[in-house]
Amino acid sequence: MGGLTVPVPRHVARAAANVRARIGSDGLADLRPTESEVVHSTADRTIRRFRPSNGVITGAPILLVTPLAATSIAFDLRRGCSFVAFLKEAGHDVYVVDYGPVNFADRSRGIEHWVDDVIPDAVRVVSADAGGVDVHLAGWSLGGIFAVFTAAAHPDLPLKSVTPIASPFDLRRVPLFATLRPLDRVFGPYTVAPFYRLLGIVPAPLTSLGFKIASVDKYLTRPWVVLTNLDDRDHLEQIEAVDRFMNSMYAYPGRTFGQLYHVIMRSNEFATGSMQIAGRAVDLTAIDVPVMVVAGTGDGLAPESAVRHLVDLVGGAPEVRYGAYPGGHLGVLTGRSARDTMWPAYVGFLADCEAGSETHSR
Repeated sequence: MGGLTVPVPRHVARAAANVRARIGSDGLADLRPTESEVVHSTADRTIRRFRPSNGVITGAPILLVTPLAATSIAFDLRRGCSFVAFLKEAGHDVYVVDYGPVNFADRSRGIEHWVDDVIPDAVRVVSADAGGVDVHLAGWSLGGIFAVFTAAAHPDLPLKSVTPIASPFDLRRVPLFATLRPLDRVFGPYTVAPFYRLLGIVPAPLTSLGFKIASVDKYLTRPWVVLTNLDDRDHLEQIEAVDRFMNSMYAYPGRTFGQLYHVIMRSNEFATGSMQIAGRAVDLTAIDVPVMVVAGTGDGLAPESAVRHLVDLVGGAPEVRYGAYPGGHLGVLTGRSARDTMWPAYVGFLADCEAGSETHSR
């Protein structure tokens, strides 16, 4: 009769040192944020600037867009594994927009609030703060989807490029959603809609749970992963940092959740390349700046095929570049391998935009 094999780290002495360092401390990871300054702040948005350390700026500024419910920690996960720090050290002027906590008073905010107000305003703020130049716009997950629709809805914005990272546009190709759709047809009208309409929001603990369910296999195997990697301090630091991110989620505004729920479970409107926003059709063929589409090879929430679908929708862009890199939904953005794969590829795309692409001037 076979028993359960307990994983053992290869370097026991190193593992013991990591355990000793962890006991009696706040953790192994250095979770201090990268130095930044607030350049704009209102009740529902804060824009931070991360200046290059040596003061020498390379190319146009970058604006990173967070998805709803997630904090900007995703872009600045920990010391040694921070997307903003990498870009900053490469000489780029980086800005991040964060929305802050959501409460019942925000229940009526819909997708148009971000596509027509928050993100366009952030682009203009960044452009003005950087001296009136064009802006490289990039977003992760739903933030990438909103960034793409913003670029299409507002062709007058001073944009240099658009990059969605792990942003699924064909939601029929997401296995998790395919599993849930039959349940929605039976129970959805009597459970989901009344729930978010009554509360006005989807509470933060539920949004955090949703992210965890999307990667449930990793959570189930986590004890074995930790034991196996007790001798790998960098791996342990990454686990701590991801845990901190997962536990810092915000709530969802009820109206936005309802709109997204309809797209995910019923219409799959993102996949058509045209969406009704605030009473008018926003067509992605209107995007006329270079686009880089980034997917994670191990992403269960945004599989490569669901992400790559965008390539066929932005026919008006002068260049569309697609890249699939190691990592899951968060890992492709800020996993340990991202610093050697996706991050340099994105910097290369920016350099090509600066050197050869048409300047998006107005």
